[in-house]
Amino acid sequence: MGLSLSFPLQIRETPFVQHPRTRLAMHGPTALSDAELVALLYGDGGDYDATLRNAQNALGVAGGLLGLQRLSVEELQQLPGIGSVRSIRIKAALELCRRLILAGFEDRFQIRAPADAAQLMLIEMSHLDQEHLRVICLDTKNRVQKIQTLYVGSLNSSLLRVGEVYKEAIRLNSAAIILVHNHPSGDPTPSADDIQVTRDVYAAGKLLDVDLLDHLIIGQGQWISMRERGLGFGS
Repeated sequence: MGLSLSFPLQIRETPFVQHPRTRLAMHGPTALSDAELVALLYGDGGDYDATLRNAQNALGVAGGLLGLQRLSVEELQQLPGIGSVRSIRIKAALELCRRLILAGFEDRFQIRAPADAAQLMLIEMSHLDQEHLRVICLDTKNRVQKIQTLYVGSLNSSLLRVGEVYKEAIRLNSAAIILVHNHPSGDPTPSADDIQVTRDVYAAGKLLDVDLLDHLIIGQGQWISMRERGLGFGS
């Protein structure tokens, strides 16, 4: 009678074929979770399972990828397992993603509705910790020509120079513009100044023959169209 040996199957927590690096190469990045993608940004380490746990913890503390994007390099360094080198690597990767998204949208992206403009700006502007006023310049088919940052700081109707709003649009011979600014508080509810700014810019556009199509206010993952609400447009 032959000798039959039975050994318990040795299962590592992360088999080679299941390692995210291998799965990404075999199946593409969509096969990986957010935490696995972030863990790969950490770089090589002796204990991948610990790295994955640190990545999961970082996403949990930050509130997901959008929260991770909001953190500064110094804040990232405070998360377990990241440190100075990894924080810079993660910040650089997230910035490349942001620029890639914007580059894709700006490549003659056509705006057919307020939601299109919101989609274009929401990812970038919803995490800013200061107010930014952007001007989207559009051609006669409402395709994006340029997105310009005009002001950084509180949007105040008494300080806004309406001529500056239209300066780039006139240079580009734009047919229309869209104003976009964010509320760092996360609440996109229009203020009295927001309404007055819209009213002033809309009136100037009529004189300059460049239409103000809309004024969007970006909050935390949400937005408001001043045009849809009838605030600042018309008489």
